[in-house]
Amino acid sequence: MTAYASSAGASSEKGEMKTVVFASSLGTVFEWYDFYLYGSLAAIISKQFFSGVNPTAGFIFALMAFAAGFAVRPFGALVFGRVGDLVGRKYTFLITITIMGLSTFVVGLLPSYASIGIAAPVILIALRLLQGLALGGEYGGAATYVAEHAPAGKRGLMTSWIQTTATLGLFLSLLVILACRLSMGEEAFGDWGWRIPFLISILLLGISVWIRLKLNESPVYKRMKEEGKGSKAPLTESFLRWPNLKIVILALLGLTAGQAVVWYTGQFYALFFLTQTLKVDATTANLLIAGSLLIGTPFFIVFGALSDKIGRKRIILAGCAIAVFAYFPLFKGLAYYANPALYAAQASAPVTVVADPDRCSFQFNPVGTAKFLTSCDIAKSFLAKAAVNYENEAAPAGTVATVKIGDTVIPGFEGHGLSPDDMKAQTEAFTKAMTDAVTAAGYPPKADPAQMNKPMVLLILVLLVILVTMVYGPIAAMLVELFPTRIRYTSMSLPYHIGNGWFGGFLPTVSFAMVAASGDIYYGLWYPIVVAAMTAVIGFIFIHETKDHKIDVW
Repeated sequence: MTAYASSAGASSEKGEMKTVVFASSLGTVFEWYDFYLYGSLAAIISKQFFSGVNPTAGFIFALMAFAAGFAVRPFGALVFGRVGDLVGRKYTFLITITIMGLSTFVVGLLPSYASIGIAAPVILIALRLLQGLALGGEYGGAATYVAEHAPAGKRGLMTSWIQTTATLGLFLSLLVILACRLSMGEEAFGDWGWRIPFLISILLLGISVWIRLKLNESPVYKRMKEEGKGSKAPLTESFLRWPNLKIVILALLGLTAGQAVVWYTGQFYALFFLTQTLKVDATTANLLIAGSLLIGTPFFIVFGALSDKIGRKRIILAGCAIAVFAYFPLFKGLAYYANPALYAAQASAPVTVVADPDRCSFQFNPVGTAKFLTSCDIAKSFLAKAAVNYENEAAPAGTVATVKIGDTVIPGFEGHGLSPDDMKAQTEAFTKAMTDAVTAAGYPPKADPAQMNKPMVLLILVLLVILVTMVYGPIAAMLVELFPTRIRYTSMSLPYHIGNGWFGGFLPTVSFAMVAASGDIYYGLWYPIVVAAMTAVIGFIFIHETKDHKIDVW
């Protein structure tokens, strides 16, 4: 009888654990789906909401709006982390997912720049900020909630299911976008069909809220509250007391910063690189990314479970270290296999912009007030838009820029002082000359599907995703284990969201701005490489293994 009762109790606990993991993970998948729709549709959103600026600035501005959601994630971590430590994990879940779902739904209804002018991007950014605040409170709660239910020795395995949710959310967003594209065609999708994935989020919100209402509070948290050991001031204890603040800083620099840049390079930057730099059509790029996610996602569970046996630290830092040495060859491989004509043209007909450095601007003007009219800016704007790799060569002060394409030299022109008609005529003539020259040099306007080696592109993307799973699979368990229960939600959320919100979230924007300034399509990789190297060094020296830490410590 006792054995039966014991067996029944164990079965009940196991069933409850599955429910906790499933409910937490599914709700978080939907929340990531909402958040990543914007990133997946950045090119279309640029045309819809930032059409008041030139195309190069418009795309960078669209990425900045994407990054705005990441910028406020640490503030969401502070607000909702405090609520989670004071009130409980479950109710904080409900608040964050409701804010996220409603904000995403409204994006689907928002009029474009052509309809309401500057109000459109302003409202869009406000909605992105709300999404970022909500997500800032979501992840720490999900990871903490699952870890506080998980038995000792299985926290890495159980929390790794939460780690799959960001990738599954991205995967779901890509599938929905792909289904819409294929069902209605590119023209209709670009015009109005892009709104459908955002509007669908209201259904996902309803499912998520219903699931989360069925959850009970974390047993570790409940026991702590019953004993009266909860924190009265989690922000103060977390960030104004050096013993805990030191751990927060080390968790950021020695874990989450590197984890974040590897994550965003392997998924988002890879997607942007395919579509914006290599000119692979959006449908093919999304299918390849989706395929890599489908193949690679189980490795989150593999590395999460492995971290229960050999430790979290060595897996995370190994992923960062491998990324440092692998990114340049992997991304050059992407160019070689995805657009071989472009790769060959870069080798056979290098492009050089010869210009006065003082006449070359950093072409980013988010408010749309500046006009880039120097000969250098006009030349670089064309090359950036055409995704042509180029080098910079300094010319004497006051020199009108020229562009060398192989053996051909194209003279630029100064736009200052020209009438609108003259400016239009000069621009058309320059654009035609440049287009003819880059075409003659073998630079393709887009990737040729017939020349693309899709199996090799998919293999490279899978390798990038596996690096993501190494750094991301064990991170939740490790962050949970670093902090005591009374301030765990607050303390772990901030370094996670500064790492992922700032170091990772700004990666596409920073990297593409670096590419635009340097002319080297691979130059943006230096950003994730330097950050990952920093994390590998700091983590190796200062971070201690946590897999055997007890987490029911108030």
